[in-house]
Amino acid sequence: MKVRHLLIVLLLVSNITLSSGFLNVFAAVAAHVFYTLWELDDLLPFDFKRLEKDLRDSLFGQHIVSDVVLKAVTSFMSDSNPNKPLVLSFHGTAGVGKNHVAKIIARNVYKKGDQSKHVHTYISEHHFPHSKHLDLYSAQLKQWIHGNVSRFPHSMFIFDEMDKMQPQLIDVIKPFLDYNSRVDGVSFRNAIFIFLSNAGGNVIAEVALDFWREGKDREELWMNSKELETKILQNIFNDKNSGFLHSSIIDHHLVDHYIPFLPLELKHVRQCVMAEMVHLNMIQDADLADKVARNLPFFPEEEKIFAVKGCKSVRQKLSLYAD
Repeated sequence: MKVRHLLIVLLLVSNITLSSGFLNVFAAVAAHVFYTLWELDDLLPFDFKRLEKDLRDSLFGQHIVSDVVLKAVTSFMSDSNPNKPLVLSFHGTAGVGKNHVAKIIARNVYKKGDQSKHVHTYISEHHFPHSKHLDLYSAQLKQWIHGNVSRFPHSMFIFDEMDKMQPQLIDVIKPFLDYNSRVDGVSFRNAIFIFLSNAGGNVIAEVALDFWREGKDREELWMNSKELETKILQNIFNDKNSGFLHSSIIDHHLVDHYIPFLPLELKHVRQCVMAEMVHLNMIQDADLADKVARNLPFFPEEEKIFAVKGCKSVRQKLSLYAD
């Protein structure tokens, strides 16, 4: 609000003291400067502790994700002159928290969180459904990304179903992710790109299951355990149906972190149910949470260790018990 008032006062004074010709130029420049400052009002002062607490309080069963995201986002947001945009690739099966973590990051960067006009979400099969229109989609995508970053350098782009995106579209994104990149005169070093994908989900589940069968504690599983990150990359490369396979983003090493989301166990689903009780204004009931969680499907068939859909259907199942 202060910025708006300052702009009005400046223009009123300018109208009195300047010639009309110069005033037009001056007003245009001033408007651009103050528009930029006004837009920056939507950025939150970054707070490491706030992000740490948010991850701890609202993300369940994802200690690897919490660790990597906290360090990566903190390093990027604390760097006054990053040499490339932050590029994170989230991998895991359905319902394990990929979209949720993207929203956590957004609400720790912008005052309006994922509702900020600077957070742009694209869903592959929704926004780019027809392969025959790839040329049109490519032109639109390039314009959308370039236009938004030129107006607001700290823009965030979330691409859901990245594994289903056509390679041509993925390659449109590539120039914006590079080191010290300026595309048509615009720098993208302050932007954030987050890719959400089911690719590698089965590999991550297998590694987690191996850990369980070996009697190891889940929290002992880290990025370098059993070459987890390498296995995710190999799985992406070997998947002939993945758009990642034919794109140049991976082999040019433009993704900063491939982050595995582990499949969720019963105790984590219970935590999701308890959190949803708060959301639905229900009294928290541990016994009911256990009942709802146990009614969800688990795998493998015999051991029933991991939730098939993670926490994806928790709200819908819990609503059956709400008065």
